[in-house]
Amino acid sequence: MQGRSQRRIARELGISRGAVARQLLAGSGPTLQSDGPEGSNRAKAPPGSEAAEAPPNRAKAPPGSRSLCDPFRGLVLAKLEQGLAAQRIFQDLVAEHGFTGKYHSVRRFVAKLSQNTPLPFRRMEVAPGQEAQIDFGTGAPIVAADGSRRRTHVLRVVLSHSRKAYSEVVYRQTTDDLIHCLENAFWHFGGVPKTLVPDNLKAAVLKADWYDPDLNPKLRSFCEHYGAALLPTKPRMPRHKGKVERGVAYVQENALKGLTFSSLREQNDHLLHWETTVADTRIHGTTQQQVLKHFREVERPTLGALPRERFPCFQEGQRIVSRDGHIAVAKSYYSVPPEYLGRTLWVRWDSHLVRVLTKLPPAEAGGFGFGLKSSTHDGGVTWNRSSPSLGSAPSCPRMYAAIASSVTLPLVATK
Repeated sequence: MQGRSQRRIARELGISRGAVARQLLAGSGPTLQSDGPEGSNRAKAPPGSEAAEAPPNRAKAPPGSRSLCDPFRGLVLAKLEQGLAAQRIFQDLVAEHGFTGKYHSVRRFVAKLSQNTPLPFRRMEVAPGQEAQIDFGTGAPIVAADGSRRRTHVLRVVLSHSRKAYSEVVYRQTTDDLIHCLENAFWHFGGVPKTLVPDNLKAAVLKADWYDPDLNPKLRSFCEHYGAALLPTKPRMPRHKGKVERGVAYVQENALKGLTFSSLREQNDHLLHWETTVADTRIHGTTQQQVLKHFREVERPTLGALPRERFPCFQEGQRIVSRDGHIAVAKSYYSVPPEYLGRTLWVRWDSHLVRVLTKLPPAEAGGFGFGLKSSTHDGGVTWNRSSPSLGSAPSCPRMYAAIASSVTLPLVATK
């Protein structure tokens, strides 16, 4: 059979080529006929053998041999962390360090490091009161009486030291919604952490950048009001805020999975009860402390003091006083003094207060304000007019003077 191919042997003996290959491998069979060109040293190996799968003219490194790249292991790891490809690493090693090996040696070394040696990073723990991580996730759906479903978003705020957290569900991820939830979280904690760490969500970051991100100006003002710094994470680096990433999953799996609610308020009441009875009472796996006890004893005393007033996260617009002496704001009606019938007033409002601003004539340097008494008539309100001296007008492009006091939305029953 010497000098014959496996195909010919199988055909002459009436057996399969696999049987021929097994018999030849079992003993010191004859040298296999070369399928390559004349003069080639590559012999045809049996199908499935290592020789058949090895690429031509590429010697396999002996087991236990040391790569020529080993002396440069630390350098290669650093360049991989920078995101450089094997070709660029090879070029740098040759040009800067006199590397004498081949490109394939570098490529194999890089593949081995990428597969078996993940880039190291440390778990970052912070001092009490230093940091809160924030992130949005998908909340439980709101199902109306007619069966229609509406998607919700749950914001999770986690104090990084004690893992004490606050959760709130909203319909949208706007800047106003984010500010509203963060403010509620601060008042829930009874203090303000020094640093807020979000990802690069649009409500917080207009343009992501590792060194100088373009922050939303309204959110920046909110942080200045509460004395906190905003420090977004690096884009596409969820491990930089791993505490809240796991926290969002914890809320979704433990508190909301499989549930539906009829309103946002019902879902938020459920979350508050769950925080108090479940999340706060657990022994955290990393800190090995009960969350609520650790928070009360260690972290809450280190939080920054709350300001005297909430952040004026307002909307604004012009309103014309109707003939019955009312202006419409946020689907409610507010009465104003009768001398303003038919006049256009500038109104600023948020979820807590409505402020009416009176327009100053160009020649005047001052004006007057008016405020509300708490008395009501037929579900409405009664104005108490005053004339304080405002001095010079505020530096506002529209030249409007601030009102002396404000009215809360719940006082107005007229619709």
